[in-house]
This record gives sequence, structure tokens and C-alpha cells, in this order.
Amino acid sequence: MMMNSSGGGNFLMRAQKGDIDEEGARLYDQRVVLRLLKYLAPYKLGVALSLIGVIIYTLATVAIPAIVAIGIDRYIETKDINGLNNLVIIFGFVLIVHYISNYSHQIILARISQRIIFDLRTDLFTHLQRLPMSFHNKNKVGSVMSRAQNDVYQLQEFLDIIVLSIADLLSLIGIIAVMVSTNWTLSLWSFVTLPLLIWVIWVWQNHARPAFLRVRIAISNVNASLAENLDGVRIVQSMNRQTKNLTTFNSVNRYHLDTNLRAQRLSSSLMPAVEMFMSFGLAATIIFGGRLVLAGALGAGQLIQFTLYIQRFFDPIRSLTQQFTQLQRAMASGARIFDLLDVEPDLKDAENAKQMPKIVGSINYENVSFAYEESKPVLHNINLKINPGETIALVGRTGAGKTTMAALISRFYDVTAGSIEIDNIDVRTVKRKSLAQQMGIVLQEPFQFSGTVLENIRYNHPEASDEMVFNAAKAVGIHDHILSLPDGYNAMMEERGGNMSLGQRQLISFARALVADPQIIILDEATASVDTQTEQIIQQAMKTLLSGRTAVVIAHRLSTIRNADQIVVMDKGEIVELGNHDELIALAGLYAKQHELHARLSARGAGENQSPSNEFDELDDELD
Repeated sequence: MMMNSSGGGNFLMRAQKGDIDEEGARLYDQRVVLRLLKYLAPYKLGVALSLIGVIIYTLATVAIPAIVAIGIDRYIETKDINGLNNLVIIFGFVLIVHYISNYSHQIILARISQRIIFDLRTDLFTHLQRLPMSFHNKNKVGSVMSRAQNDVYQLQEFLDIIVLSIADLLSLIGIIAVMVSTNWTLSLWSFVTLPLLIWVIWVWQNHARPAFLRVRIAISNVNASLAENLDGVRIVQSMNRQTKNLTTFNSVNRYHLDTNLRAQRLSSSLMPAVEMFMSFGLAATIIFGGRLVLAGALGAGQLIQFTLYIQRFFDPIRSLTQQFTQLQRAMASGARIFDLLDVEPDLKDAENAKQMPKIVGSINYENVSFAYEESKPVLHNINLKINPGETIALVGRTGAGKTTMAALISRFYDVTAGSIEIDNIDVRTVKRKSLAQQMGIVLQEPFQFSGTVLENIRYNHPEASDEMVFNAAKAVGIHDHILSLPDGYNAMMEERGGNMSLGQRQLISFARALVADPQIIILDEATASVDTQTEQIIQQAMKTLLSGRTAVVIAHRLSTIRNADQIVVMDKGEIVELGNHDELIALAGLYAKQHELHARLSARGAGENQSPSNEFDELDDELD
């Protein structure tokens, strides 16, 4: 993510262009509340118990000042020691009830909120794995991670806010009822500042809503930039771009700092206002209540009761104000999370989709066209027949459509026009999972998962025995190296497979594919990033891996596909040549020219340690 820091608003627009954060969160969206309440449904009993605890806690809160007033007016002024002693016992009982009800409802609430967060994270993880490659290609990992982590964390407080807000509202209702029933005139003087306070809160929240949303988007940008730089740290260091990348990251981080400071200023500005209005209300109560006491119209205990109620009246307002700040964040986060959960996969199984039968291995492209974007077609009217057990090589310039051809077989995408059939069955009519289970893919950049070497080879096939894993490793030529590791097959794979060379990690990928025993296998430039010596080892492993299987090999180097049954030469999304090596040489077309260039380079010694570039691109350079 490469951005500069000029212009806060423009910066935000640039930061979000082409990313899921481009969608603004809809604060106070009833959809968010209703969706969260659905997550509460399995825990209805716990919620009910928590609410009962809240109600008891509220009644105890309202009762405490009333007991104090009774003690002063009825027992202290009359010097009734026995009555006062009995009242102390009642007061102690109320305090115990107050403590137990407060503690119990918060404990129950904490358990429920943790369960809900667990359920929500599980749903997010499942949903993200279900979304097609088109979604993951368009959206930054860091932005998605921000929603799955930071935003979910914000929602963890949502249930606390709801239940505590209910407690505060009940306290307000109870306090107002008791105050008005005791002396409605003094109550009006006590609440004289309340309308102004409500207006201040209304004005404040209009500024707070966009501020808190900007904070959520800003941290998403920081996560995206950090993830990108960590993922590409080798390239960053090899190209000595640390200073430049730090400048770019600082611009993202600075925007996050600025948005946070503004949000904190807004958050901090409200509490002093509440305190000030509480002080005015308390002063009004003491001044006018004191006059009533002197006039004999109000007892001293009742004045103290009113004073305590004013403090307790503004305590819930203070608490609601703080919770309102949290609610702003929770609503912003909730909208972002549910926007993500509402992203519908554009690649779905048909309603009547069936299980894919055991694959024999024939593949048929029939008038296939495809475009990632409607105005930019990638493939044009492709017709190609692949027989079971054949090895087909796809070659051509970068951007010719080779990887797209392979991706359509695996149904990472659906064709725009035409059809792809496996064993005369349209891949769109079967369940994609049943199709993927019988196919294997080895990518150019081998990916190793957290865990041991054994677990990496056995990945997604826990039923595979140790012997099957060992045999697969032996077949591709990586067994001896694994045994040389300190813990052998139980050695932990380091981050990005750092304890193995690129070629060795690729052989691990081959062994993984062999354990899966797929009938159709796709090799996407599996030798493009290794040196010639390693390539020869991988070539031998490929013979074992491809034996008896239908294979589609995407190749940058001619040396990897010379013995393919068919070589498909692609250019600008079309098949321009088709045949085996000898037939294409005799055709004297694009493939023959590339073969001639390869021979010249090899004769000069360049072929010994050729760089992992596309030889068809090199042909363009040579012709230029």
C-alpha cells in the first residue's frame, strides 16, 4: 500500500480505494443491533438472569438514600436508638444484596459476551474461507484482519453496554420517581440543567460519529500496511527500501494518530460538561432545599436524600456518556463486521449441484471466454481437449492467460461464456468441494503451514499413514534431507519455511500433492523460481508426481515442458499454436522462435543458471 500523506481527506480516499474499507459503516444501524441480538439467542437464560440481577441492583441503589433519609428524620431526630439499630441491620442487608446482584450480573454478562465473541470469530473465519479468490485478490489482508480482530474486540463490550445501559436507565427512572413523589418542586429545581445537558450530548454525538469511524478505518490502514511490509520483508531488504517504506508507513500511522487524538479530544470533552451540570444541579438542590428545611417544609434527611439522589442521578448519566463513546465504536465496528459477513460469494454451487464422481481425467474447454472485469476480457473462445493421463503445457508471454486457464479448471472462477467439462461433466453442475478434493495444485511460491514437516506433507489428509508420507517424500527426493533435520519429520517449519531452501520447500509441496493422490494436477510455474540444478531435481520429482495423472503445467522455461504430450502456446488470451515439441518446431512459429533463442542462450552458457524469468518475454526483448 503506497500512499503519501498530503491531504487528510484525499489520503483517506486513496487509502480505501479498491478495498472493503471503501464502504462506510452505517452507525446506529438497526441491522447491526438485530444481528448482534441473534447471537444472544442461544444464551437467553443467562441474559434473563443477568437482567434480574440488574433490576435487583437498581432497586438496592434507589433504596440506599431513602434508608439514610428515614434514619435521619425518623430515628436520629427522635433519638430512637432501637429503631436506628434495626435500620442499620436493614441497611447492611441492602448493601449485601447490592453487592451480590452487581457481582453476579457482571459475571454472567462476561461469560455470555466471551461466548458471543467466540461464535462471531468462528463465523468470520468460516466466511472468509468460503469467499472466492476474486474477493481475496481485491482486498488487503491487513484490512480483513482488522475487521476480524480489532472490530470484533470492540464488539466484545457491546453486551456490557446494553445491559449496563438498562441498569442506568432503570436507576434514572427509579430516582426520578422517588424524588418527584417526595417533593416535586425541589425535583424540578434539581433537574433544571438537564435539558441543556441533553442538547450538549446531542451536539457532541454528531461530531463523534464520523470521528470514531475514521479511527476504525485508520487502524485498518495501519494493519494493511504492516501486513504488506512483513509479508514482503525479503524484497524490502533486498532492494534496500526500508527508509522509503518507513516513510510510507509513517504517513499511514500519522493519520491514525491524528484521528485517534481527535476522537480522544471529543471523548474527553463530554465528561467535564456532565460534571459541571451535576454541580449546578447539586447547588440548586442545596440552595432551594435548604430554604425548605429552614421553613419546615422538608426534613433534613430528605434534603440529604435529594443530595444523594442528585449524585446518583448524574452517575448513570456519566456512565451512559462513557458507554455512548463505547457504543459509537461498537456500532462502527459492528457495521464493518456485518458488511464483511454480508459479502456474498460470487462463486456458488448450483442449487441442484451433485457430488463429483471419481475423476478419470479428461478435460474439455468448449468456446471458453473469461474476464475478471467485464470490459477487460482475458480469454477468447478457447477450445481445447485434454485426454486422461495427458500432460499439457501452457506457455506464452506474461498475461497471455495461462494461469487463468488453470484456475478455471479448479473453478476458482466461473467462465464468462462457454463451458469447462471434466469427464464430460460441466464443473458448474457439481459441488466445488467434491471437485477440489480430487485435484492438486503446486504453486510457484511454495507455502508451508505452521506445524511439523510431517503435518505439512499430510495436510488435509490426516488419514494418511506415516508410511504413506515417507513414501511420498522418497518419491520426490526430499526424504533424506528431512531425516537430516534435528527432529526429522517432527521438525517444525520456520516462518515462511526459513529452515529449507526454496527448492526443498517446493519438493515438500510435491510430496503433499502426492499424498493427496489427485487425478488431475496443476503445476503453476512450479520451477520458475529455482535455479537450474534444483530444477533438475524437481523435474525428476515431477515425473513421479505426474505419472498416470492428467496434468496441466504452466511453464516459463521450455526445458520443463519439452516432453509434454501437448504444448499450448497462448498469446493475448488465445491459443495460437498447439502440438507436441516436434510438431511445433516444424511449424516454425512462436514456439520455434523461442526454442531457437533458448538454444542460442544455452550455447553462450546463459542457460546454465538462467534467471527465473519468462523466456517468451525474453523473446519479445530479443525481437525488439
